[in-house]
Amino acid sequence: MQSVGSVNALIVVLGPTAVGKTEISLELATRFGGEIVSADSRLFYRGMDIGTAKPSPEELRRVAHHLIDVADPDQVWSLAKFQRTAYAAIEAIQQRGRLPFLVGGTGQYVRAVIEGWEVPEVKPDLRLREALQNWGERVGADGLHERLRTIDPQAAARMDPSNVRRSVRALEVIYHTGRRFSEQQRKAGAPYRTLLLGLTRPRPELYARIDARVEKMVEDGLVEEVRGLLALGYTEDLPPLSAIGYRQVIAHLRGEITLEEGMQSIKRATRQYVRRQANWFKSDDPGIQWFQAGDRPVEEMSQRIEKFLES
Repeated sequence: MQSVGSVNALIVVLGPTAVGKTEISLELATRFGGEIVSADSRLFYRGMDIGTAKPSPEELRRVAHHLIDVADPDQVWSLAKFQRTAYAAIEAIQQRGRLPFLVGGTGQYVRAVIEGWEVPEVKPDLRLREALQNWGERVGADGLHERLRTIDPQAAARMDPSNVRRSVRALEVIYHTGRRFSEQQRKAGAPYRTLLLGLTRPRPELYARIDARVEKMVEDGLVEEVRGLLALGYTEDLPPLSAIGYRQVIAHLRGEITLEEGMQSIKRATRQYVRRQANWFKSDDPGIQWFQAGDRPVEEMSQRIEKFLES
């Protein structure tokens, strides 16, 4: 059971892809009788296990997890829906007298929860969206992202330039409302007492882990996973299948690139994604207590959690 001082407490474990969040968060949650709420947008989707490095069935049984395998690949989750569902999961965990751990590397999703974002509910403007998509086909993903960067550099800095869907959506909201996309994510204030624990590694070490992870994904059957999703009728234009790893394998299955070329592309794209993640979680952020993941900092992190819960 949680102590009186821990009421409304939320522990956040954050950091870049492949840093080691899953293993350490499992140990911490086990120690403190916690449950994990995933803040990784790639883990929502059923059947997308290998390419997202989803926790194994054994890990999911070890500690209760939430917001994993909650949708099919053709059921796209918005930021607003994630936020509402995460709040409900956190509240339910707290009501059970257990400690919620918000774990993930999708900065936008983490910040939306801990800062109480008032996410703009702008209804889709389908005619405008179609026009932007048609224009994007002419200028390419980079041209689309460059246009967004010119109008709203803050929003563009936090988006994958190759993610056409997100660039189109941001431009759609900007043109529809006449306001920058980044300005419309107002903060109502943190709804919880939060302790932010960040995990980091030296960049060369992190890149080596990314390379090893990509190679293991292929060994574990990433190509077969993607082939199976396509056989089920999920199309490559669905946003989840445009994620890193999936789009490269689809290009390979279409005969556009070799598997080796696809693996190298996944590694490069993941490294670029890590650099964008740093825009959300800065090393000099006074609100984040950083730990070197390679030092196995579970004991020190546990001490910080105990002190936080007693305060």
